[in-house]
Amino acid sequence: MTTVETVRGAVDVAALGRTYMHEHVFVLSTEHVHNYGLGGWWDEEERVADAVAKLRDLAAQGVSTIADPTVWGLGRYIPRIQRIAEQVPELNIIVATGLYSYDQLPFQLHYRGPDTLLGGPEPLVEMFVRDLTEGIADTGVKAAFLKCCVEAQGLTPGVTRILRAVAAAHRETGAPITVHTSAAAQTGRPALELLGKEGVDPSKVVIGHAGDSNDLDYLMELADTGAILGMDRFGLDVFNPTEQRVATVAALCERGYADRMVLSHDASCYMDWFGPDPESLRSMAPNWHYGHIGRDVLPALRAAGVSEAQIEQMLVGNPRRYFSGA
Repeated sequence: MTTVETVRGAVDVAALGRTYMHEHVFVLSTEHVHNYGLGGWWDEEERVADAVAKLRDLAAQGVSTIADPTVWGLGRYIPRIQRIAEQVPELNIIVATGLYSYDQLPFQLHYRGPDTLLGGPEPLVEMFVRDLTEGIADTGVKAAFLKCCVEAQGLTPGVTRILRAVAAAHRETGAPITVHTSAAAQTGRPALELLGKEGVDPSKVVIGHAGDSNDLDYLMELADTGAILGMDRFGLDVFNPTEQRVATVAALCERGYADRMVLSHDASCYMDWFGPDPESLRSMAPNWHYGHIGRDVLPALRAAGVSEAQIEQMLVGNPRRYFSGA
């Protein structure tokens, strides 16, 4: 039996079921919350209860698993996620390790590691490997995949260092990788090139936010390496409207790429990027929530000629293969 780690422990990859491969529970700044939220807009119990309700609704739609790529830089706090997971036993939550930065490293890493003032080995590798093999902090919860970014700024020195550390942790543990990319800047290409030079098998890489692009040549170029396309921002119409996202997925399915795509929203129960009001973006992104794929996207894909077998491949088969270690 091949297993994958979740917040509640290891589960058989064959039991993951329908999986959304890029969903957050919370996206927060810990410093923001603790300095400007407590006693004001942040109510821990309210937010936990709201997350439990939203994730129960998601599970009721037939989704069995979410992969949550919330890492350092996005407010990962596993004890809160543990509380929620215990109240939603019908949903697996798979968590990640890594570092979310478009440009520079945090100051805690500026002076340690290769080619820095203090030198020494790369501390990120030890941190990532510990999260994957021993557990995150003292929670006992193990990460099951790695997360990094290559945004429009490209392979800055800081980003390059993070990707190399992610690749090293992948080589040591076999954990797969998700890379946040900019579709507009087509940064999936340099991300795969660098990871490939560092010994990473492209088939173990999800190119996050590839679905923001409708450039079939670019997307097929990435998929032809064996990498998985993250068609993972359904509902964020400001980047790419749902109608065009559906047409792109359908076109790629028609060309034989259903085995190299995964579907998701990149949504969350709560994020503080847009201020304390969780509804502040509702008028701009009314469909950016966990229910959009089940309610709207899958019927649209079927209407566009995508078969049930292809939908099953994208939602069940590809995530299972990604986490299988094969």
